[in-house]
Amino acid sequence: MRSRLRKGVLGAITAAAVALSPLAIASPAGAQGPGHGPGHGPGPGQGHGPKDAVDKLVKAVSGKNVKKHLKAFQAIASANDNTRVSGTRGFDASRDYVAGKLRHAGYDVTIQPFEFTFEGYITPPVLQKTDGTPKSYTYGFFSDYVAMVDSPAGGVTGTVQNVDLVLPPGEPNSSTSGCEAADFAGFTAGNIALMQRGTCNFRVKVDNAMAAGASGAIVFNEGQEGRTEVDLNPTLGGPGVTIPSFFASFAVGQELAAAGSTVKMNWDPIVETRTTYNVIAQSRKGDPDNVVMLGAHLDSVQEGPGINDNGSGSAGTLEVALQMAKIKPKNQLRFAFWGAEEFGLLGSQHYVDTLTPEQRDKITLYLNFDMIGSPNYTFGIYDGDGDAFGTAGPPGSDVIEEDFEKFFAKRGQPFTATAFTGRSDYGPFIAVGIPSGGLFTGAEVRKTEEEAAIFGGTAGIPLDPCYHSSCDTIKNINDKALDVNSDAIATLAGRYAFDTGTIGTTPPAPAARSGAAEAHTHGPAVSAS
Repeated sequence: MRSRLRKGVLGAITAAAVALSPLAIASPAGAQGPGHGPGHGPGPGQGHGPKDAVDKLVKAVSGKNVKKHLKAFQAIASANDNTRVSGTRGFDASRDYVAGKLRHAGYDVTIQPFEFTFEGYITPPVLQKTDGTPKSYTYGFFSDYVAMVDSPAGGVTGTVQNVDLVLPPGEPNSSTSGCEAADFAGFTAGNIALMQRGTCNFRVKVDNAMAAGASGAIVFNEGQEGRTEVDLNPTLGGPGVTIPSFFASFAVGQELAAAGSTVKMNWDPIVETRTTYNVIAQSRKGDPDNVVMLGAHLDSVQEGPGINDNGSGSAGTLEVALQMAKIKPKNQLRFAFWGAEEFGLLGSQHYVDTLTPEQRDKITLYLNFDMIGSPNYTFGIYDGDGDAFGTAGPPGSDVIEEDFEKFFAKRGQPFTATAFTGRSDYGPFIAVGIPSGGLFTGAEVRKTEEEAAIFGGTAGIPLDPCYHSSCDTIKNINDKALDVNSDAIATLAGRYAFDTGTIGTTPPAPAARSGAAEAHTHGPAVSAS
């Protein structure tokens, strides 16, 4: 799940959305099946052949089989510096695994290369407490620390010097640590400045530290409820900083504030042009003027193997594709595994940008699956009609949302809405008017008490506590969420393989297709940036 869109509405899955959905706490009694209701056209449930095919498909797509793909992704990451980030061998091996499976199943597979700007690090970051018993801290969101955006490269070892800290913390956003040059009175040049988040921005603190002769800067979260973890993208706001600068959790800062602390810091960033890839698989049968498309991003962040984000969506989509290779669809099927999502939806944007208007028009709908096995999950469905969050997808997205709701209702599973913010790879599709939908079990947003009462799990912690961190391993998957969501993918993919109802616009005869591209242009254009 893309990190560079963390500000604003962060795909929050809220209790309010649960309350807004009339089917939010569904039970099997009286629930409609996954077929469309009256006025939506005939569904597979109304035809013996298609219904049997969909039922068999759902039975074949087991969580156990999906988990096998996740184990393969984990093995790939373990053999490649614990990452599957785009532009590295770990991603390329993931690409080859997926493409090989799809080719063997009989799909026409295209490997689509594109260049992108890789922003990461050459050697793993280091923050280590070196006095007493040495202790190494873990890099990544919801871990111990991250490098601030725009921090320069640097490696230093030195004494930690506290700068106007307030421990225990006072009121939220009250600390003035490092905000004034006077805070550094008596600062020893060459020491590492330890400062506390508070009333001024990070750049002010670091600039003052540089002026005082600090060799490095560590700013830690302030310490009040909701201000303890590494849960944001701290930025220095541009170039000009000359010392390595980290942002740390409150627990780390409090530990380093002890008298006599010494630390080792190392930050070795890299920014360069690299090549990565999309994997596109297309069925050899089905109407090529009515394409049902499913996608998931294949890349992880550099900090970890990305087994939930987004091995889970990739594995679920892959297993559905492999099982669907055994059916004869009425509509053509297309499965996409995107590269460089974590750098800004680059793979899906590149793909959409390369399509002609006529090619775009043939895509009847797009389904996106990004993080479907979060350990502290909710069952989130993209808010296609905009009722919960006020931002609807293109016409037809409401039908997709309704169909997912019917699936969960029939299963007796609660569900909630998640916002259509353009945060994942559906963004470029809805921006050009293609009806879209999908599932999301949650990332960095903390579970509410009401959500815990409805879905289980633990209130007050993130839906995925290992989001964008090294602990996003095979152990970071909720098997129930993975299994139920994989069945949901299979149900809708199977249904739409035979009938898309009122989703999109049925293309006219070839002689009249000149204006068909306009069919997907109404509805809000949601920016992917």
